[in-house]
Amino acid sequence: MSKSTFVVEHVSVVAEKPFEEVARALESQLGRFDPAAYASIAESRDRERARAVIQAMAGPSGFMLFGTIDQAWLPRHILGLKQKAVQYTLGNPLFALQLTQHDVRAALYAPMRVLLYETAEGRTRLDYDRPSSIFRQFRNLEIDAFSALLDLKMEALAAAVTRAARTPAHS
Repeated sequence: MSKSTFVVEHVSVVAEKPFEEVARALESQLGRFDPAAYASIAESRDRERARAVIQAMAGPSGFMLFGTIDQAWLPRHILGLKQKAVQYTLGNPLFALQLTQHDVRAALYAPMRVLLYETAEGRTRLDYDRPSSIFRQFRNLEIDAFSALLDLKMEALAAAVTRAARTPAHS
């Protein structure tokens, strides 16, 4: 057995909108992963078609939703707390391929997780771990370069879904 330690940079963005609005905005930026698409890809053996099928599942952010977990369900039902917290599993198999082709261990962190929650003070927050800090542990220049792009994509996604809509200036 071997063990290693690495530092992960955690990002927490305070939203300018209520929880439900941020959740809707986040989900509108994500495509939906369809596991049946993999069967279709396997049957065709056409690499370009495979890429096209996977890319078609991505949303405007480039990411797709693999699933959600209501992290507040148990505290609501067991402890009677009125929390709101949803964990989103998101990514893109084509992004994962850019990482795992250089080191299969990167698959442990792809897809990524995002937590949307409401604080005790009623503020909505979006939290995630910065991809480059996670993937840096593999000490691979190609992985480092691609995970830096993932940082930018995650920052853009977080900004897009947490900022209040801008009202047009009146002239």
